[in-house]
Amino acid sequence: MKDDKLKSITIADSEEYLRQISIPVDIEHDQDLENDIKILEKYCKENKVMAMAAVQLGIPKRLVYLKNTNIDIINKIQTNSTTEEEQNYNEAKVLINPVIANKEGLTEYWEACASCLNNVGKVLRPYKFDLEYYDINGNKHEEKSEGFESTVLQHEIDHLDGILHIDIAEEVLQMEPEERKILRQQQGYKIYSKTGSYDTLKQKNKRKILK
Repeated sequence: MKDDKLKSITIADSEEYLRQISIPVDIEHDQDLENDIKILEKYCKENKVMAMAAVQLGIPKRLVYLKNTNIDIINKIQTNSTTEEEQNYNEAKVLINPVIANKEGLTEYWEACASCLNNVGKVLRPYKFDLEYYDINGNKHEEKSEGFESTVLQHEIDHLDGILHIDIAEEVLQMEPEERKILRQQQGYKIYSKTGSYDTLKQKNKRKILK
């Protein structure tokens, strides 16, 4: 029987492909856009991921699908204590040509990625930032993204710029999924500051680590 389950491109398949810079979406004229979104949605529904950038599925366009940025549900998933409704939780939020600015605060999380195999990285991210994106109808949205959503979203936008979480991690470990669950239960999502310049706070954190 043919296996039609979608598979993400990994660093073992083609790291060079993943490191390309995705092109902006021409919402008005891109005849494949609806199908591209369907591909993203299908993959996210079939796999235990928080979100997906289109380039990871062979679509090098500036397009992101958010499935689950709810840290409470994610923590319950780590301990296998979710309800059926939580297991099927799907924000189904599509962001076209997303742009972020004005990063503030500092957080830390052990990130993983469908494209980076068992490489788990401790990554510092801003707590919040200004977000601009378009929906499939061409409507522009300007929002504040904060908390764990900002971590997930920036991870995906990095993909659009050819950046992998292992490139910017403070530390990278090789871990099987079950080991990763335990690590996240132990260390979790850390918020160091909700305000202040992200770049300044990040440098201060690095200096503390080096002492």
